[in-house]
Amino acid sequence: MIKINHLLEVRDLKVCYRTYRGILKVLNGVNFTVEKGEKVGIIGESGCGKTTTMKTILRILPSNGMVCGGEILYDGRNILEMGENELNIIRRRKIAMIFQDPTAALNPVFKVGEQFMDILKHSKILEGKKPTEDELKEEILDMFKEVMLPDPERVFDSYPFQLSGGMKQRVCIAMALATAQELLIADEPTTNLDVTIQDQILRLIKDLVDRRNLSVILISHALGAVRGLVDRVYVMYAGNMVEVADVKELFREPKHPYTRGLLASAPKLTGGGISKGIPGRIPDYLNPPNGCRFNPRCDQAMEICREEVPPFFDLGSHKVACWLYKEEDENG
Repeated sequence: MIKINHLLEVRDLKVCYRTYRGILKVLNGVNFTVEKGEKVGIIGESGCGKTTTMKTILRILPSNGMVCGGEILYDGRNILEMGENELNIIRRRKIAMIFQDPTAALNPVFKVGEQFMDILKHSKILEGKKPTEDELKEEILDMFKEVMLPDPERVFDSYPFQLSGGMKQRVCIAMALATAQELLIADEPTTNLDVTIQDQILRLIKDLVDRRNLSVILISHALGAVRGLVDRVYVMYAGNMVEVADVKELFREPKHPYTRGLLASAPKLTGGGISKGIPGRIPDYLNPPNGCRFNPRCDQAMEICREEVPPFFDLGSHKVACWLYKEEDENG
C-alpha cells in the first residue's frame, strides 16, 4: 500500500472559543489536504470558520480560542504538538500568511523598510550569510519591484499610513513571499481593496506562486477569482467542509445544496435579475443544530439530516458531505 505524504493534512479539527455567553463550538471536525505545488481554494459565507482554520494551522488563535480535538500534519508532523522552536521554523521558513487587512498587519509606528528588515533578520532564511544593511535594503527593493510597487525607495522609507490600501497589500505579499518557501495562505487578500486593484493583486499572487512553485490556500468571497486561480476547491459551512472537487467540476456541477445556493447567490455579469441568496443565516455556535448544520436552511433536509452528521460520500469527481448522496456512493 502506497502511503500518501501530503504537504498539509488537517484531520477532524475542532476549535472552540470561550465567551461570556459560554463555549462556542466553531470548527466541528474539519478535514482537508494540500499537496506539494497544489493551489487549493476555500469558499463559504462570512463566519463559517475559514480564518479560524488558517489561524489554527499557524497556532495564532486569540487567547480565548482553544483546539478541542484533531490533528494538523505538516509534512507528516503534527503542528499542534510542536515545541516553540520547531513551530518557529515552520512559521519563519515554510508557511506564510497574507491577512485580510494590510493596515492591521503592518505596525503603524515603524517605517515599512524597518519592518521588512526585521522579518529578514529573524526569519533565519539568511542563515549562514551576513549581509550588510545596504545589501538587505537592496534585496527588499528587489522584492518590492517583484510585486510591482511603484517607487520602491519611497515605499521603503514610508510609514504604512502614507501608502494606499493596494500598496500596503503588495508590501504584505512581498513580506509573505520573502519567507514562504513551501506554503502561502492568502486569507481574502482583496477584501478591503477596490475592484480594479483586486484583480491586479490576485493576478500578482498567481504569477508569483507559479514562478516559485508554492502550494497555496486561497480564501475568497470572489468566486470568479477562485475559479481562475486554484486547482481544487473546498466548500465550508458552519465549521464543516461540505464538498470538495476539482475547480472546473465544482463550478460546472455543484452537488451539495449549500454549494448550489452559494453559487446561485453570486451576481452575474450577464444580468438576468437579482440573485436569490440562501434563506436563513449561519447557526449560533453556542447551540448549533444536531446532525448536518445546514439542515435548518436546506429545502431538501430529511429526518436523518437532523440527527446525524453526514460523512463524505465519494461520487468520483466530487466528495460531498450530504445524506442525499448515500445511495449514489454505495452504488459506486
